[in-house]
Amino acid sequence: MLLYNTSSHRKETFVPQNKEQVTMYCCGPTVYNYAHIGNLRTYIFEDLLARTIRLKYPLKHVMNVTDVGHLVSDADDGEDKMEVGAAREGKSAWDIAKFYEEKFWQDYDALHCTRPTVISRATAHIAEMIALVKTLEEKGYTYRTADGIYYDTSKFDRYDALVGHARIEGLQGGARVEMSDEKRHPTDFALWKFSPKDKKRQMEWDSPWGVGFPGWHIECSAMAMKYLGHTLDIHCGGIDHVTIHHTNEIAQSEAATGQKYVNYWVHGEFLILRSGKMSKSGGTFVTVQTLREKGYDPLAYRYLCLTAHYRTQLEFSYESLDSAAKSLKNLRQLAWQAKKQTTGLPLASEAVQDWQEKFVAAMEDDLNAPRALALTWEVLRSSLQPAEKLAFVQFADGLLSLDLLQEPKEEKVELPSQVAALLEQRAQARQNKDWQKSDQLRDQIAALGYVVKDTPQGQQTEKK
Repeated sequence: MLLYNTSSHRKETFVPQNKEQVTMYCCGPTVYNYAHIGNLRTYIFEDLLARTIRLKYPLKHVMNVTDVGHLVSDADDGEDKMEVGAAREGKSAWDIAKFYEEKFWQDYDALHCTRPTVISRATAHIAEMIALVKTLEEKGYTYRTADGIYYDTSKFDRYDALVGHARIEGLQGGARVEMSDEKRHPTDFALWKFSPKDKKRQMEWDSPWGVGFPGWHIECSAMAMKYLGHTLDIHCGGIDHVTIHHTNEIAQSEAATGQKYVNYWVHGEFLILRSGKMSKSGGTFVTVQTLREKGYDPLAYRYLCLTAHYRTQLEFSYESLDSAAKSLKNLRQLAWQAKKQTTGLPLASEAVQDWQEKFVAAMEDDLNAPRALALTWEVLRSSLQPAEKLAFVQFADGLLSLDLLQEPKEEKVELPSQVAALLEQRAQARQNKDWQKSDQLRDQIAALGYVVKDTPQGQQTEKK
């Protein structure tokens, strides 16, 4: 299996530390608002990765839920997003976290993503975070300011491991943050933040340094290493996490343990609109519920995501979603036809096994889902027996997870009165065996944008 490793900037053969259990950590949601479909694209690619790994190895998949400590700014200032959500809705931060986490998992399930082995909430692991900060303090990597305990990035010589020296120099030049009076270097970051003296926070804890709350970055390191050990096989997330969040995770984790933190860093690209990337703040906020309200099957969005490689940007539009929905419908019809025509059991013939090997090879080539999807179309359009097609689809859908064997639903088409009248005339013409008039009426209907099919159940009409 080949995976593109962000730290080496190339595809590498995936070799797990232990074939008895692969370890994978994925950065989860900050539960202060609904997840938009751009966020969810990342979880779809991570699901494909998990399903592909499980073809060969047992997998322990850990995902965090950030329910405290993620500030609205990467500069370690501004309000905690949970507190912002609480003020916005007039609820407690705890209620906000519970509500939006529940909504997240509903969307996650609707997109057929497999639940992680371990779901790790930040608020349940404060002790582990404090212990990790203490270790860093004992090893001389921290300093204290008026607003918290900070990590001194100048003391970690591999701080550029993930992004490269040139990009770190850019950050040092001030592009990332404005320097505060007490911050020693622009790339230094908060491990523990003190509660403000003039304001009572809803989420805060006692610590050796004073009452406060954890920094966002320390959460992932503490929880990942608790459940997966000091060195992880794979760490996933969105491409936006590379420069700051994952760079800081490496710095604090390796400084604390003296061991390599992650062997394979795997990142997914943005979902974008024509006007830019999907964002909560930019008014381009499309959720799974938005799609449902517009009449889309959430799996049409999963299908759309499978049409682009996870490391390429995917432009979202309702036109592209319409196309994905139509393709998914047609693919399901082909799969259902194979199922209906199979009289016995699915037939995993040598030909089917060859197709399955091609499918797996595509997925093991850095998750080439577009190629795997194309192979599925090829099989269902091929001259294989229905039982063979069924065997392949059952296998392929174990990774694609598009409900390909779902029975097609009959869609009622609301016809314009003119088309309905022509259909009635055509039915009468066919009853009179006036085939010439029947054909003429069919052409008139086609000119109005509708296709007529003659079936044993009578005329069936659909929009072109």
